Amino acid sequence: MTFPVIGVVGGGQLARMMAPAATALGFELRVLAEGEDVSAVSAVPTSPVGDYKDLDALLEFSRGLDVMTFDHEHVPNDHLRALQEAGVNVQPGPDALVHAQDKLVMRAAIDRLELPNPAWASVADVEALVAFGEKTGWPVVLKTPRGGYDGKGVRMVGSAEEAADTADWFAAMTPLLAEAKVEFSRELSALVARTPDGESRAWPVVHTIQVDGVCDEVIAPAQDIPLEVAAAAEDAAIRIANELGVTGVMAVELFETPGVGSGFLINELAMRPHNTGHWTQDGSVTSQFEQHLRAVLNLPLGATDVLGQVVVMKNFLGGENQDLFSAYPLAMASEPAAKIHCYGKAVRPGRKIGHVNLVGAAASDVDSVRQRATTVANIIRDGRAPARTAPGNSEETV
Repeated sequence: MTFPVIGVVGGGQLARMMAPAATALGFELRVLAEGEDVSAVSAVPTSPVGDYKDLDALLEFSRGLDVMTFDHEHVPNDHLRALQEAGVNVQPGPDALVHAQDKLVMRAAIDRLELPNPAWASVADVEALVAFGEKTGWPVVLKTPRGGYDGKGVRMVGSAEEAADTADWFAAMTPLLAEAKVEFSRELSALVARTPDGESRAWPVVHTIQVDGVCDEVIAPAQDIPLEVAAAAEDAAIRIANELGVTGVMAVELFETPGVGSGFLINELAMRPHNTGHWTQDGSVTSQFEQHLRAVLNLPLGATDVLGQVVVMKNFLGGENQDLFSAYPLAMASEPAAKIHCYGKAVRPGRKIGHVNLVGAAASDVDSVRQRATTVANIIRDGRAPARTAPGNSEETV
């Protein structure tokens, strides 16, 4: 009996976290790594170094694979089509992935599906940006359609005068995406998975907390969300996956807008495992990483039930502590139920280097679970116990 070989383009933490799921199921995982020191290399024995922008490197990597999937969405779409023409099983395929690669294509698709979109426009120059701002009101969110992530490629433009200062953005890339600034109560994420045969499953909608454009914390499921809003968000995510032909895991990032329309607007799409789904590693029957592997191989999908009543995922970024392991004894002793996930990255200030998951037995425990997860994350980040920690990474000395 032979087991499948799965190739992942990109050697970041997402590829690294696919490895335990692949090992448990008996699959062979291979990674096309950007360098010898990237996150996944130490976890995946077969990790050749290659440039994902080089078609020859991709074709060489594809030899012997049953399926090729991705740690990121940056592989040129033309290369993906060339791989398909060469007989490579690419999941998700280029027709779907382009909606995560190009925000203008994504916005047009959401409109076409008649799902809730913020007001938006493709703007080719400063004059078009000013016209959009005068029509919708200031401020306006200006985005690069391609390449932006974790708050990069996003700029708030507060007036026509400020718009004049965006000429350098248009010189670097045109057209750009202009969006009306959304008044929202919180950010949400709807995570789904879909197979090539069309089976789909959703996890509960979660509350995501961003700090400086980076996902800082996730609460699963989202607390106090109206049942009809949660159901509509899950349905929208599944419809997007089906209509766009998505395979694997997809995250739909949302703005919650109480009392307005469906109660949410769609922000962005990610067609791969996503930071807002890391809680599933320890808080769901099937993690997003196992589900992604099942999905791209067209295997039956796993159950997405939550283990416990509330799950908190807390990221930790690079801080003062360079020797992360030295903080493990104190961190583990502070909260024995916490699950620590470290990405094997060199520590740099502000770099995403790991996360903590913690499951709570009762929904009423959410504040306590958040505080305990934050304590563990802060100990690892700082190398010492904070005097007092609170959800959201805030600290005060007593």
